[in-house]
Amino acid sequence: MFTIETERLIITKFTMDMARDVHINSLDEDNRRFVPDEVFETAEEAGETIEFLMSRYGSTEGPFVYPVLLKDDQTNIGYVQLVPVEEGWEIGYHIAKAHTGKGYAAEAVKGFLPVMMKEHHLNQIYGICVAENYASRRVMEKCGFTKLFEGMGPYQGKEINICRYLYTA
Repeated sequence: MFTIETERLIITKFTMDMARDVHINSLDEDNRRFVPDEVFETAEEAGETIEFLMSRYGSTEGPFVYPVLLKDDQTNIGYVQLVPVEEGWEIGYHIAKAHTGKGYAAEAVKGFLPVMMKEHHLNQIYGICVAENYASRRVMEKCGFTKLFEGMGPYQGKEINICRYLYTA
């Protein structure tokens, strides 16, 4: 069983009974604004995606997406992911609005990076976000990513102002 434990969090594999939480966590305004392709309007839609993500766990292609749970009560508060991109691999994460501002995203990323880098034999991982997503930028900076670029670039099928980061082991 894949499990990463940090001081306050558990990162584990998805199960189908998480669809309702994934649906609810995806609906906040920041998710709609910054990663609209990760918004699930229904629990059924979230369930279809979870089913696909669960099928990826044994593969080498990814994406590798794992729910983030609070250690004390197992509340599903978001996810952390490793996704293939043209240059290699990219980190992604989302913590539901009700749980932001508490350092959970940085804690999840810090716990996730070394495990995934070792498991997939990686020495670097990219981070890409909309430039005005200051919370995401802070997470990457807290986790040791170096900013490589800020300016116009492709993101979610559009040309917008982005920041590209790189984490190296």
